Amino acid sequence: MTKKELLHKYKTLNVAEKLIAINLVVFVLFGLTTFLFKTNFLFDWFVLSKEGADLINKPWSIMTYSFLHQGLLHFAMNMVMLYYVSKLFFSRFSEKLFLNIYLIGALAGGALFLLSYNLFPVFNNQISFLVGASASVMAVLIFICASLPQMEVAVFTFKVKLWQLGAFFVVLDLVQIPIGNSGGHIAHLGGALLGYLYATQLKKGNDIGKGFGKLIDTIASWFSSRNKSKLKTVHKTKSERRTSDKTVHQKKRLKQEQIDSILDKISKSGYESLSKEEKAFLFQSGKE
Repeated sequence: MTKKELLHKYKTLNVAEKLIAINLVVFVLFGLTTFLFKTNFLFDWFVLSKEGADLINKPWSIMTYSFLHQGLLHFAMNMVMLYYVSKLFFSRFSEKLFLNIYLIGALAGGALFLLSYNLFPVFNNQISFLVGASASVMAVLIFICASLPQMEVAVFTFKVKLWQLGAFFVVLDLVQIPIGNSGGHIAHLGGALLGYLYATQLKKGNDIGKGFGKLIDTIASWFSSRNKSKLKTVHKTKSERRTSDKTVHQKKRLKQEQIDSILDKISKSGYESLSKEEKAFLFQSGKE
């Protein structure tokens, strides 16, 4: 497959599949570097250390840790989880929202890890660092569970409600903190907390990741400026702009009210209580 074909294939992937592809490339690159040089010197530059001084020297590590994995099993489990959680997410919500939650979930997981390891004496003598996409995946999962708590999903041969699934994973991490991989489980809880807060605030009409999303859009625009088409500029009068903005705002408000009404119905009676039209509307809204 040529470079052009690979780029085209990459562009057709959804945002979760692109994240999986990026994680795979990073995993292979870092594994190959460690094998060739018999040291993980490159790895050390991007993991999140519990030491505050390391964060000052490597501020990017609060995010880059989430793209690193220790071993094939660790990588495979996170990517499989990411794939299935994303499929459930995209059936109701947009890709842009997914990316916001995923990336902010990594920040939240890293922040709670640092806070815990520098606040609680029980961790004082532990040499620890953080890697893995689990906090991000957990944030997305708990967001869905908090948004659609009564929705049922199949787990092996039986069905469970999403709130039960989310509660199971949270409790599982809580009880495992004293057993081992304390930093990892704490980071999972940080991601879970972010996902829950994001969902509950979004139901109230507050998108807590809106500012972060704008930042990501700005950074992305730096790399796509060459692809902007040269279109004729159309000037509108101030009155026309006000009327246009008001119309757009009203449409967005009415649409959000309809989405909130449907989500409330799901919360009270389950997803199957929706009419065919409501399901179609929710699905279409999630794609926009």
